[in-house]
Formats: sequence, structure tokens, C-alpha cells
Amino acid sequence: MLLLEVISGERLAKPERGKMRVHKISNVNKALDFIASKGVKLVSIGAEEIVDGNAKMTLGMIWTIILRFAIQDISVEETSAKEGLLLWCQRKTAPYKNVNIQNFHISWKDGLGFCALIHRHRPELIDYGKLRKDDPLTNLNTAFDVAERYLDIPKMLDAEDIIGTLRPDEKAIMTYVSCYYHAFSGAQKAETAANRICKVLAVNQENEQLMEDYEKLASDLLEWIRRTIPWLENRAPENTMQAMQQKLEDFRDYRRLHKPPKVQEKCQLEINFNTLQTKLRLSNRPAFMPSEGKMVSDINNAWGCLEQAEKGYEEWLLNEIRRLERLDHLAEKFRQKACIHESWTDGKEAMLQQKDYETATLSEIKALLKKHEAFESDLAAHQDRVEQIAAIAQELNELDYYDSPSVNARCQKICDQWDNLGALTQKRREALERTEKLLETIDQLYLEYAKRAAPFNNWMEGAMEDLQDTFIVHTIEEIQGLTTAHEQFKATLPDADKERQAILGIHNEVSKIVQTYHVNMAGTNPYTTITPQEINGKWDHVRQLVPRRDQALMEEHARQQHNERLRKQFGAQANVIGPWIQTKMEEIGRISIEMHGTLEDQLNHLRQYEKSIVNYKPKIDQLEGDHQQIQEALIFDNKHTNYTMEHIRVGWEQLLTTIARTTNEVENQILTRDAKGISQEQMNEFRASFNHFDRKKTGMMDAEDFRTCLISIGYNMGEAEFARIMSIVDPNRIGVVTFQAFIDFMSRETADTDTADQVMASFKILAGDKNYITVDELRRELPPDQAEYCIARMAPYTGLDSVPGALDYMSFSTALYGESDL
Repeated sequence: MLLLEVISGERLAKPERGKMRVHKISNVNKALDFIASKGVKLVSIGAEEIVDGNAKMTLGMIWTIILRFAIQDISVEETSAKEGLLLWCQRKTAPYKNVNIQNFHISWKDGLGFCALIHRHRPELIDYGKLRKDDPLTNLNTAFDVAERYLDIPKMLDAEDIIGTLRPDEKAIMTYVSCYYHAFSGAQKAETAANRICKVLAVNQENEQLMEDYEKLASDLLEWIRRTIPWLENRAPENTMQAMQQKLEDFRDYRRLHKPPKVQEKCQLEINFNTLQTKLRLSNRPAFMPSEGKMVSDINNAWGCLEQAEKGYEEWLLNEIRRLERLDHLAEKFRQKACIHESWTDGKEAMLQQKDYETATLSEIKALLKKHEAFESDLAAHQDRVEQIAAIAQELNELDYYDSPSVNARCQKICDQWDNLGALTQKRREALERTEKLLETIDQLYLEYAKRAAPFNNWMEGAMEDLQDTFIVHTIEEIQGLTTAHEQFKATLPDADKERQAILGIHNEVSKIVQTYHVNMAGTNPYTTITPQEINGKWDHVRQLVPRRDQALMEEHARQQHNERLRKQFGAQANVIGPWIQTKMEEIGRISIEMHGTLEDQLNHLRQYEKSIVNYKPKIDQLEGDHQQIQEALIFDNKHTNYTMEHIRVGWEQLLTTIARTTNEVENQILTRDAKGISQEQMNEFRASFNHFDRKKTGMMDAEDFRTCLISIGYNMGEAEFARIMSIVDPNRIGVVTFQAFIDFMSRETADTDTADQVMASFKILAGDKNYITVDELRRELPPDQAEYCIARMAPYTGLDSVPGALDYMSFSTALYGESDL
């Protein structure tokens, strides 16, 4: 009973003073009852055996007392008793060579473990470098002697017994080692304080690294956007379709190869920023404010400008391709009409300038006059072609055709020549009319031939021109319209053939008259240069062009059918993918708002969604392939769907960003819940309150809704207090409160986190209750990297009790939590 009173520091019941057996048993029972009251289970130990001198029972009771009052209270990093004592020994002896503590028997036989414990806490007592592992007797006796002399630890063990025993007694060694633990318990407090400082400094170092990573990633992304936007805003047109096609291919490479990695970087940047802010809040640090121009909002604004420029660039490319396609068609049409007109006008000026009427007979003058009338008719028929040539040249100028100077020069030459032809024609008519009175006869048949042959010849030339005219269509309806017009033209061919036969009949009648009356006509028609051979040749040419036109229309019809299949194929996929993306966006939004299951369940659900979305990517790629085929086929509209590839791309990128952001929010909520010790029920209550006051169902509360929420849960505050709270939950001053900020605020009201005062108290322990700490103390108690981190940032101590090398840990502790500059 006296032993228990000394060890426990408590008073036991009054002992029996008698010498009889019953008195002794009663006293022993009182001792056993006291041991049991301390939570110790006594198995097979009775008072009678102790009184009778049972050595085994007595030794068992003594070990129970040692275990309860000397060892059980030892606690190291949430482990206690034997495990805690062993962990303490391993930690203290870890830096020492030849020491490997794994148990409380053979690990101590060489004596180096005891010497290492003493040297770790009192290095001046033992010269550890002179000890040898092959001399255990010297090592054990050195440790036992030093412990007894300087640490007041009695010699409980015998060196010869430990060496001579294959397996030393575990309980004896554990009891002796526990005396070392209690002797050095003061140093344990310093170690705990050092661990706290290490933890705080590690958090600070990690946050600083995250800030540096954010700044670099933001700078790189903004630089890429800055370099890309001028390229997308460049509207310098190209002169050829090939050059514009190359620009379109470069834009496709940008969309397919260069932009997707940057979309991933932007998403990762937002995730890193949110994670950093969450860690800063959890460690009670000030919110991170990026450098000017590198906020997430700045990056989003820059990204919006990029996408706006990208959209405008694509529209410009397609419009330029349409313009160049139209220009090529018009330029070819201009060249064809100009060639036909120039072929027709070749020699006309020389013919009009002839003076043949001066020496002609009356009949020849009549013929010349009629011939001139026929020419005027032909000239009037060509007026439409000249007007068409001028109109095409004007349209090429308006569309900024690159070769407009040569087109204008050629058009001007044609117009000048046409005006000259008109003047020459009028001048010749006047000359012929002046001499008409001198002329008498003319062959009416030749005149009739000329009058009918000229328009028919003009009709054939127009038909040949139409049959050879190039066409451009974009739909089946347009090609069907051309086919219908061609069929209508073919229906007029029989009547045209009758007209040709009639004209040839006139010529045959002239030939018959010439042969009958032996008229000297020199074998030519004086009224026209159009011969039956020319009419037949042009008619045969028209008949040859008709089947060619049929073939061209059939090929174009097949191409338009293929384009229509591409439209339907794209439309069918887009009409499925577009609603699917919208549905997934809505489902993800409901997961972030509703409270089905735990946060881990929500996170698993989101990851399943993310997996299904990633598995859906091949369908997007397939749609991209169909879209590329459509663009290569120069298809510009699609009536089978309201979705464009741009809509699908934007929706897909928003879906990937939304699932990543929502997953990150739930992970941050889990991080907050675990760090703050929030239960699932509390988290559900927070979510229910947030959803109730999120009246617009946007996932965010505005300031008034947040004020109403705080009042409903019992806050009584003025404008100043509410403004302070808003500065905590809305540090960027955007006027809304997210659910993450809401739970951070609610959990902060009750959570216990490290504070500047706690860190300051820890430094004071390491400094031995001094108001300053030395460089040597920091390097002895902290890991090297964190000791140097503190030394580099602590200001010199300037108090009256300062010594050389003294550092001010108080201002440093305050700066860690943003209360002053670090």
C-alpha cells in the first residue's frame, strides 16, 4: 500500500495494524482493489497467494504495477504503452549507426541503444563515436553508470546477465527503458512543438509552390492567347482558292491539335486555383490574390476574346471561299463571252470601212444596203452580250477580283470597239442611203435568207454558249431546276430543226434561181456571210453539246445526292449528340445541388459520369470526321439539323469543364469536411439551407439571400459585421456566395485550427521560454530545409536580452497567418 501511494501520489484506505493472517489479507486486498480501480484487470492474482509468499504471483503483481504506473501512460503519436515506448525509442535512435530497435529484448543486447538514447538528449555525457558494436559489455556498463550517476536512474539490469542470456527479459528491459522516457519527457515536449512548427511550415511551403505554379501556368496560357488572337483577327484575303483552302486547313489544325491542350490547361488552372484557395482557408491563411491581369476572371475574359476571334475567323474564311468560288465562276464566264464577242467582231470594223459601194452597180448597192441592214440586226442581237460582259466586269470589281485591271482593260476595249462599230455602222448606212436612189434590184430570196439565217445563227450561238456555260449549285432543287430548263430546251430542238430546213430551203431556192436564170452572183449571198455550211456545222455542234450537257447535269445531280446524304448523316448524329450533351449538363447540375447520398457517393457518381462522357468521345470524333467531309464538299447549309459543329464543340468543351469543376467542388467539400470534422448530417443541413435560400437555383446565393440565410440561423448583425462576413465568403467581391464558401464559413465558426498564438507558443518551448530563438536551436530541433526556411525569413531579435544570432520568432509566427508581412 505504501508503494502504491508513492507511485500514484494518492492516499489509500487506512491499513489494518494487526499481525494476523486475516489483517494481512485485508491490506493486500485494499492494494489490489486500488489497482483495479485504475482500470487494471488482475488475472489469477489473489491476496492469499501474496500473503503466503507465492513468488510468481508477487512478481506478476509488481509487473502489473510497473506496467500501469510507469509504462501505460506513455503516448507517442496516438500510440500508447508498449507500442508508444517502442516508437519513441525508434524515433530517437534513428540517426545512429548500428542501432536498430525492433523489440525490447535482443535489440538492446549490444548496449548501443541505451547509449544512443542518452547521447540524443545529453550528448556531453557519452562520446558515442568511440563506442564499438563488438564490445557490448563496455557499452552496457557505460550506459548504466552514466544513467545512475547523472540521470538518477538506478541500475535495474546487470550487463553480464544481458550478454549471457539468449533472449533478455522483455519486461525488465521495458521497465528500465521507461525510466529513460520519463527522464527525458521534457525533451518530448520540445519534439512535439517542433512537429507542430514543421507541420505549419510544410503547409506554407506547399502553398507557396502552388502559387508559383499557378502564376507560371497563367502566364503561359495568357501568352499563348495573346499570340493566337492576332492570327485569328488577320483578315488579309488571298487571291486564289488554293491559298484560302490552305488557310482553312491551318484553322482546322488549330482546332484539332493546338486548342484542345490549351482547353485542358485552362480547366487545370481553375482546378489548381480552387484547390489552393481551399487549402489556404483550411490552414487559416489569407486568400491567394494572383498578380495583376492573371486572375481566373482575366483568363476567362481573354479566353472569351479568343473564342470570339475564332468564330469571326471561321465565318470570314467560309465567306472568302464562297467569294473566290463566285469570282472564279464569273471570271470564266467573262472570258467565254468576251472570246465569243471578240470572235464575232473580228473584221467588222474593216468591213464597215470598205468603199465598195463607190464602184458598185445598182444591184450591188441594193445588196450592200440589205447586207448592212442584216448586219445592224446582228449588231442589235449582240447588244445583250456586250451588256452582259460589262455587268460581269462590274460585279468582278465589286467583289474585289484580284485580276480586275486586266478584266477592266479588256471590257473597256470591247466597249470602245462596240461604240466604234455603232458609229461606223451609222456612217455606212448614211452612205448607202445616199446612193440607194442609184440602185434598183435586189434578190429578195437572199434578203429573206439573211433575215432568217442571222437570228437563227444567233440562236445557235446562244444555245452553244448556254450548253457550254459552267454552272454552280448547292442543292438538289437547284440542279433539278437546271435539268428542267435543259429538258425544255431539248423540246425546242424539233422546231429549230424545221427553221434550219426552211433557211436551207431558201438558200436552195436561190441556187436554183441562179442556175435557172444564170445570174452572176459570184456564188455568194450579198446580204449575209452566213453560209449553209456554217449553219449545218453549228447545228451539228449543238447536237453534240446536248448529250455532253446531259452527262454534266447527271454527274452534278449525283454529287448533290451525295452531299444530301452527308447532310442527313451529320444531322442524324448531331440531333442525338446535341441533346445528349444538354441532358448531361442538366444531370451534373442536379448532382451538385441535390443531396442524394454522401459526398463520396456524389463524387463516385460524378466520376462515373466523367467516365461515360470520356467513353462518348469517339462519337464526337466521328461527327468531326463527318463535318470535315461536309466542309471538303463545300456544303454550307444543312436543313436536317439546327446544330452546327461549332455548337457541338462548345457544348462538349463546356461539358468537360463542368464535370471537372463540379468534381473539384465536391473534392474540396470532402477536404473541408474532413479537415473541419463536419459530419454527413451537418453537411446535408448546410446543403439544405443553401438550396433553400438559393432562390434562383443557380448554385450561388446573392448578398441579400445570404443575409436572409444568416438571420434564419440566428445571426444578429449590423451592416459592418455583414460586410466583414461578405469579405470572407466573397474575397473577389463578385457579389455571390458559392456553396464551398458557405460551408467554409459555417465550419470555421466551430472548427479549431492552428493559430499564430499556438505557433508562437511552440517556438517558445523550443527556445526554452526565451523571447527569442537562436540559429543553433532551430537547426537542432527542426528538419534542415524547414530550419533554413525559418532562418531566412526571421528578423533579428532587438530586445534588451538579445544575444548574437538571436531571431524574432514572434513576428514570424504572426506573419505566417497574414497578420503582418512575412
